[in-house]
Amino acid sequence: MNKNIVTRKKNKGMTLIEVLVAMFVLVSGILGAVAMQASAKKGSFDAMQRSVASALAQDIIERMRSNDATALAGYAGTDYGSVLNSVPGIRCNSAATLCTPAEMLINDQYEWEVSLVGADVLQGTNKVAGLTGARACINYVANAVTVVVSWQGRTAIADVQKDSCGTSGAKRRQVIVKAFIN
Repeated sequence: MNKNIVTRKKNKGMTLIEVLVAMFVLVSGILGAVAMQASAKKGSFDAMQRSVASALAQDIIERMRSNDATALAGYAGTDYGSVLNSVPGIRCNSAATLCTPAEMLINDQYEWEVSLVGADVLQGTNKVAGLTGARACINYVANAVTVVVSWQGRTAIADVQKDSCGTSGAKRRQVIVKAFIN
């Protein structure tokens, strides 16, 4: 009997329970890393949407600055993104085309709204760019312009009613940019 006890003590290795505990710890760590990656991807998407909204707001402000002061009041509106306007009859997208301030206004509104709703990037017939559920409002009073871009985020948050532009709700996000145009 002593001989068997001595033999067993010389055998070294892991028991089945130790292996199962080690596998449980390893799998828990991998699942945690996968969950963290998914959360980071969602946060990255939300940050990208906010960046696009900010860039769109700055884009229309620069378009307004480059147009004549007589046309600036025409940019004001609360329905950008609800229905895409038709393509303007005169396109002001080349140096060969001379456009009046009113024609520039129509082109600027059309091109900006196309970018807002993502109609300028298609995969087949699906719009794959722009903001989700995008709406925008422009207010212009005495050279002061306020651009509000609203869209629907992926997760619910408290909807702080900063501006009535867009569909209110727990998923609404907004970027509000104020500028002065000389």
